[in-house]
Amino acid sequence: MSEMNRRDALAAMAAAGTALFGAGGARGDAGKRPPNIISILADDLGYGDLGCYGQEKILTPRLDRMAAEGMRFTQAYAGSTVCAPSRCSLMTGMHQGHAFIRGNTSMIDRVRVPLRPEDTTVAEVLKRAGYATGLVGKWGLGDSGTSGAPNAKGFDEFFGYIDQYLAHNYYPDKLWRNSTEVPVEGNVLEAPNVCKTCTTYSHDLFTKEALEFIERHKDGPFFLYLAYTLPHANNEAKRLREHGMEVPSDEPYSDKPWPEAQRNHAAMITRLDRDVGKVLDLLEEQGLAKDTLVIFASDNGPHKEGGADPAFFEDNGPLRGIKRDLYEGGIRVPAIAWWPGTLSPGSVSDQTWAFWDFLPTAAALAGVEPPPCDGHSILPTLLNKPDEQQQHEYLYWEFHEGAFKQAVRTGRWKAVRNNKDASPELYDLEEDLAEAHDRASDHPDIAARAASFFDSARTESPHWPSER
Repeated sequence: MSEMNRRDALAAMAAAGTALFGAGGARGDAGKRPPNIISILADDLGYGDLGCYGQEKILTPRLDRMAAEGMRFTQAYAGSTVCAPSRCSLMTGMHQGHAFIRGNTSMIDRVRVPLRPEDTTVAEVLKRAGYATGLVGKWGLGDSGTSGAPNAKGFDEFFGYIDQYLAHNYYPDKLWRNSTEVPVEGNVLEAPNVCKTCTTYSHDLFTKEALEFIERHKDGPFFLYLAYTLPHANNEAKRLREHGMEVPSDEPYSDKPWPEAQRNHAAMITRLDRDVGKVLDLLEEQGLAKDTLVIFASDNGPHKEGGADPAFFEDNGPLRGIKRDLYEGGIRVPAIAWWPGTLSPGSVSDQTWAFWDFLPTAAALAGVEPPPCDGHSILPTLLNKPDEQQQHEYLYWEFHEGAFKQAVRTGRWKAVRNNKDASPELYDLEEDLAEAHDRASDHPDIAARAASFFDSARTESPHWPSER
């Protein structure tokens, strides 16, 4: 698609959002307003961790009900295979060939890199459109005082972990409220990310804060980015204890003959499930359900850290790979949309989309044109108008820990290159979802076309270069 046609398509989608919901936060002629938007992000939750995606041991009744009342996606992709770059793609609409943040730390000096002033976030887009904007949970895209701090990137309110390293600890002695550190009562650390006295669980604070944000802004429209940290591991805690799967209780799995780390891992996911239910319940109680789109997803595939074992619960379902892989298990994630009265209950969508599609989708809902980005609005899919859905020519990922890895999906085909000098592997995802059979030698023309995006889809990065 030419750049002019792309701009025309984006403008048409923004116009459609304006026609449906009004513009700039004001009510439209039909008395409607732009919908509230809530993005709930789990941390290291696998494609197979929810009952509605085939999980048989871990209980997730509220997310299963969310899927039954809304739309479940089977081909949704995270922005990356670890947290900071994945969240960068979610917030800025840029895939990993163009995103400014492409790893948790720079490959040059191993420091955290903040978003720049010119990196426009979805919060900035929605704030300009009249939305109240809030972030609760984990940020990781710029420390306080930098150009990437939450309040500098469009969030009116922020409460949580400002960087991903401190977010490893579920019992922190401090969190951030906007640009100020605030103590967490009851928690005393004996080492970084290792708690000596543990009484206040951060996840519970985030749920409380999210519910209060919704109540404060119920007259709307509002945008809430609820970035939970469950079920990420506290890797540092494992230095002093058997495992780093921190949770106040292993209920309802206390009597299961499982290793303690696995009981805790399951309990973390069920706790996450419970609190997503609290958010949905509040929306219904406040009469906001029909005015609110909620999208739940995970930032990447399941981890094997802190004592967790992804094979124990088959966290990645039928997929190959886990966190830090560019195979499907590292980047294909569970994703559910909930919007009573608008989405068809129990619908299942095989529309292929990725985190960089969230920003233009939110802009379309707000009735405004998004900034230049790599994403396409998936509003037509949500509104059951597949003929109007713009499709990607390709999806692109890169990852830099250990080696320079790349992956491209184009149509049914997926190419993976696990280091810059390796020959690309090619998989037919329609026939081989588990990526067990490399078809590159059978289809050299398709492999070559897919591999061509390894160069054309990316710009060189000062912090994550292709050459070490």
